[in-house]
Amino acid sequence: MKKRLSKKAYILPFVLLTSLFSLKVSSIGKKHTGVVKPVSAAASAGSMMYANMGLAEAGLSREAFDRAMTGYNKLVQEGKIRKDNIISIIDFSLPSTQKRLFVLDLEEGKVLYNTLVSHGRNSGKTMATSFSNRPESFKSSLGFYVTGDTYQGAHGYSLRLEGTELGINDKAMERGIVMHAADYVNDKLGRAQGYIGRSLGCPAVPVNMHKKIIGSIRNGTCLFIYSPDRGYLVSSRVLRPTA
Repeated sequence: MKKRLSKKAYILPFVLLTSLFSLKVSSIGKKHTGVVKPVSAAASAGSMMYANMGLAEAGLSREAFDRAMTGYNKLVQEGKIRKDNIISIIDFSLPSTQKRLFVLDLEEGKVLYNTLVSHGRNSGKTMATSFSNRPESFKSSLGFYVTGDTYQGAHGYSLRLEGTELGINDKAMERGIVMHAADYVNDKLGRAQGYIGRSLGCPAVPVNMHKKIIGSIRNGTCLFIYSPDRGYLVSSRVLRPTA
């Protein structure tokens, strides 16, 4: 039986070492990414979390996980996260036919949900490769969000998302970017056409899971939408080292 680690064991190593896990932005024109490799203690803490929750086997890239925890800890330290036991990660380095939404319970040390999630119709077909913060772009916006309250809208039970990154996703409320259910987010459609349906920019989830997912992450948890998009990685203030 896999040993369960406490919330303190999972979170504190990252809170203490978050500056060591942060990005170092590279200079313009260089081909390398400019990423500072974690020191051994931070790497050990990250490896423990990643391995114990079986995230590699589930398909979540280590890059997405590491960056998610870096930003999560900065937002926690800044008092922007009201419920710090849950983090959700959408990994857009994966195609839409793969289960790329991961809802993690840091207190219990387990994956609560791992399922399909849509991207915006103008962000790409199978892969999400183009992103925007602009209204009516019908593209996904990357970065860190704080979940808000729920409401009954055109898509039923839905969850408001507040973008925390200026110029990257801070117009999410204005754009009506929310998490909601969509019948086009399903395996059958993905197998038939090679990609699932796309939204107007919202992270839509399967109809048979949306109530449970939204109920577990609403009201103040962290949501991170990741892509290895260089423009985002260079621009994100949340991923920059703490001075």
